[in-house]
Formats: sequence, structure tokens, C-alpha cells
Amino acid sequence: MLTRIDHIGIACFDLDKTVEFYRATYGFEVFHSEVNEEQGVREAMLRINETSDGGASYLQLLEPTREDSAVGKWLAKNGEGVHHIAFGTEDVDGDAADIREKGVRVLYDEPRTGSMGSRITFLHPKDCHGVLTELVTSRADH
Repeated sequence: MLTRIDHIGIACFDLDKTVEFYRATYGFEVFHSEVNEEQGVREAMLRINETSDGGASYLQLLEPTREDSAVGKWLAKNGEGVHHIAFGTEDVDGDAADIREKGVRVLYDEPRTGSMGSRITFLHPKDCHGVLTELVTSRADH
């Protein structure tokens, strides 16, 4: 069962500049940052609030580390902006299977490692009314 909006992913050309905008404009601070080599991104997670299920909601700022990454290709085509929405779930495997049975294409056969050690998969945007959708099971200590 999907429990919350885990994060909204925002693609950007300059991570440091974008982080500074969110810090100066809204007062959001970086909770976590990392480079995900598999996804080809450098990212910063800005915690917005905590949720009743013990998780949190974030803005995820994404800067590609290479042009051929999914975010790099998306930026080249669309420019900066909202890249995806992610829903939190206690069971990414089970929810992905249930959603697949409803005819929605799940992009990964097996969940992959996401931010802060989470387990993730994506749903095809053409099956989700044009929205790239991510399912996330957070690591227990985050």
C-alpha cells in the first residue's frame, strides 16, 4: 500500500546553485547528498517534513553526472523542472507486482538501490498519464 509522497524529483543543470535557491527561498536544508553511479546522478535530498508512518517527504534535486543518463537525456529534451513523483511503500516488490497486474509497465524487473539505501522501481510515464512515477521503500533507519 502506498503510504505517502516520498519525494518529488527535480532535474537541474547545477546542483549547488539549485540547492542554494531552495535554501535561500524556502529555508530548506540538505538532509542527505550522494552520487548514484548506476543512475548517473549527483543528488541532494531536502527534507520537507516527517510523516505519520515514520517516513519523511523530500525534494530530490538531481544533476546528471553524464549526458547519457536518464536525467541527462531528460534535461537535454525538457530543461530543468519536475522529473518524477515518488510514492513511499513498505513493500516495493509487492506493490510493483500488484500495479503490473493492473496493466502498468514497471520499468525494472527487480527493484534497484536508490537514495539513502532505499529500494526503488519506476512506472512507465505513458501508463501514468504522462508522469514518471517511482515507488520507494526507505531503508529502516531513514
